[in-house]
Amino acid sequence: MTRVRVRQHVNPLSKKYQTPIKPPLWTEIYANFHQPLYLDIGCGRGRFLLEMAQLQPEFNFLGIEIRDSLVVEANNISKNLGLTNLYYLFGNVNIEFNLLLASLPLNVLKYITIQFPDPWFKKRHIKRRVVQPELVNNLAIYLVDGGKVLVQSDVEDIAKEMCDRFSEHPNFEKAHQETWLDTNPLPVATEREKATFAKNEPVYRVLFTKV
Repeated sequence: MTRVRVRQHVNPLSKKYQTPIKPPLWTEIYANFHQPLYLDIGCGRGRFLLEMAQLQPEFNFLGIEIRDSLVVEANNISKNLGLTNLYYLFGNVNIEFNLLLASLPLNVLKYITIQFPDPWFKKRHIKRRVVQPELVNNLAIYLVDGGKVLVQSDVEDIAKEMCDRFSEHPNFEKAHQETWLDTNPLPVATEREKATFAKNEPVYRVLFTKV
């Protein structure tokens, strides 16, 4: 029997999602906005970042999510916990995302994750996928030298496509020799990763370094 994937799709090309993400006042968001920044693109319900922010208070954490209801819920949870190193923003990272990145303090963006993005399987929907060449180029500009990018998916073709797009950029190189990392280099797994392993299915992940 064919397994059906259930995902809450949002069309990033629709009119609602064509407005650039408005940069917040970082000094009002983070208690110390000069701390290293960890960016999670497509953070979903934000539970991964919620755990990370509590484990690593020496980092600031920023989640970007295209589903606004999830952002509202995640920020409410963070606020109720009194976390001053965690924030979530609603928006589409492929619409003038450089404006948001340029608003950050210099040399703070040190780690980026893109985890289990919507696969958009149909050929006519490929342009809706989150990892586009312009996004990779923007990340290369603002990520510090030596900074890391972790991409992972439970769909091998999507993982290969993300890997290809970062590998094609001159400022990114794989941080390991093997095709896929066997273990997660991070101390926290996403909800999707936990569900995938619970079904004894593989996760395809690659770690890149900014050079």
